[in-house]
Amino acid sequence: MGEIELEKLGFQPARLSFGRSAKSASTWILAAAGLWALVSSVGRLRTTTPTEFGWTDIQPSRDLMWHACYGGEFECARLDLPMDWVEPSDRQRVYLAVIRLPAKTRQDYRGPVFVNPGGPGGSGVDFLVDHGKEMQTIVGDNQPKDMISFDPRGVYASVPRVDCWGSSHTRHDWERTSIDVLDAHPGLVYESYAAADAFSRQCEAHMNATAPGLLEHISTASHARDMLAIAEAAGQTKLRYWGISYGTILGGTFAAMFPDRVERLVSDGNVDYASWYRLDQRNFFEDTDSIMEAFFHFCHKAGPDRCAFALPASSDSSPAAIRDRFFTLLAQLKMKPVLIPAHAFDTARQLPILPELVTYAKLQVLVRTVLYKPFYDFPALAKAMTALEQGDGRPFYAMAGDDDLLQPKICSPNADDTEPGGLEDADRNWGDVFSAITCADGDDVADTPDSFADYAAELQNISRYAGTAYSHFRRGCIGRQIRPHYRYAAPWPGSLPNTSFPILFIGNTGDNVTPLSSAYRNSAVFPGSVVLVQKSWGHASMAAPSTCTAQTVRAYFQDGQLPPADTYCEQDFELFADSETVKDAMGSANDISRAIRKLTSEVSLGRIGKL
Repeated sequence: MGEIELEKLGFQPARLSFGRSAKSASTWILAAAGLWALVSSVGRLRTTTPTEFGWTDIQPSRDLMWHACYGGEFECARLDLPMDWVEPSDRQRVYLAVIRLPAKTRQDYRGPVFVNPGGPGGSGVDFLVDHGKEMQTIVGDNQPKDMISFDPRGVYASVPRVDCWGSSHTRHDWERTSIDVLDAHPGLVYESYAAADAFSRQCEAHMNATAPGLLEHISTASHARDMLAIAEAAGQTKLRYWGISYGTILGGTFAAMFPDRVERLVSDGNVDYASWYRLDQRNFFEDTDSIMEAFFHFCHKAGPDRCAFALPASSDSSPAAIRDRFFTLLAQLKMKPVLIPAHAFDTARQLPILPELVTYAKLQVLVRTVLYKPFYDFPALAKAMTALEQGDGRPFYAMAGDDDLLQPKICSPNADDTEPGGLEDADRNWGDVFSAITCADGDDVADTPDSFADYAAELQNISRYAGTAYSHFRRGCIGRQIRPHYRYAAPWPGSLPNTSFPILFIGNTGDNVTPLSSAYRNSAVFPGSVVLVQKSWGHASMAAPSTCTAQTVRAYFQDGQLPPADTYCEQDFELFADSETVKDAMGSANDISRAIRKLTSEVSLGRIGKL
């Protein structure tokens, strides 16, 4: 691959490389399936009416022209940027949706903090609307800072969008055939491979017809250059940034390309740089099982009053016994799924519209989801599993129904086919863009059905609790032929030039998709950076409230204060904490504690279509 003339881009160091325009399907790497993300942290975007706000009401411009939006508390703009940063033209452009939560005062104004919620494919617009106020409090609203986010090229309100199907109905029809857990039945791994190849062919054909050129310009290198353009349009020469999950890839790539443009950079829930750009996700799951082991331990410690899945003291109530109970339930569901009867008129939504079966695979998918936020979701999981043992699937549906873990929306009264205009259907292209960016970033890797089967077996060996439910990280690139016009190819691992301000890396002791070791490996790339360890379970620091972590982040953004090496922050409460204890603590909390607890309780991690 030839090197790009980086002077045309202002990129540094010289690590961008051309990709081929096409390749054989037999030599493509296995990659992400595209329905789940590393951090699925934004909820569905609110439906707006013409009398409120619509993105198409804003005329794209090459400057940031702010308009009141989302109830008037926020300001929105559509920034007109070149699709191709190497050879910019007026013919191929992208219009990025940019949103700002203004600082409460302009006195002693400190500039904006950019936020990316992860994905790839998460809507920064939605994330800021839902959680911007809490993040503004954490970074320090006593030293005024705007909060800025944006939908990356190809995502939701930015156009053109990555859209593999053309309509929500078609997409949901396809999703009904999805295979999420490869050991549910013999032979599924090969069906999954074939389905992934079909998805890639459909996606590339539809994109070539409707948005030619976008897939060739969708790599993280393009997003990083876009982010620099937004910062400059906002009057900033340097970037303040908080990136979560895939947002750590965007932040790390930005820092590697523009080391002298970093003013503050928090990298939270770290995806290993080298593994990401190799499209090798095996080390993502090295800490996954520690979270389920924590479930067994703390469920036993809490007892039946606070953990419904705990065994009574009169029986063998050890963590090992609770673990055995879990695997017994999985085995039961393989042989005899639990029926949830239909009840179309249940306004409380305790029952689905159509009859549903809770299967082994569906419980595995729910467990995979819960591992993102165990502090908040473990109690409900315990109740759902206890009810399933008794043949009652309603508590399971209460957890899974709203996230389409049971059935897609195609047959529901809420199904719609909204196209960009009001842009109401927020999750319609999330999985499509996840695969597009993941595949554009990664190396070419030889791929066959048998090698994919071997990979799935490796995942099962790495994580006995969720390994076979994580193959989606590789599936989405099977059969891909379009390669990026350019992508970033840094010397990961290795050492890069000093950033103009040291980076703060944050990692949890038990993270289901971004292990703590990744934070240390990423930190080793950037001299002078520091790793803050949050002693909690789940994905990224927002998996559980930690006032200590929030205070450290505030000190970093406000004063440039880095914690000493090997600093640990506890989460505010242990798993299965007594509800009254939590309630009392909330009543006496200060502003930063209230903000982090509200943020962590409301953010959705790992949900389908809700990055």
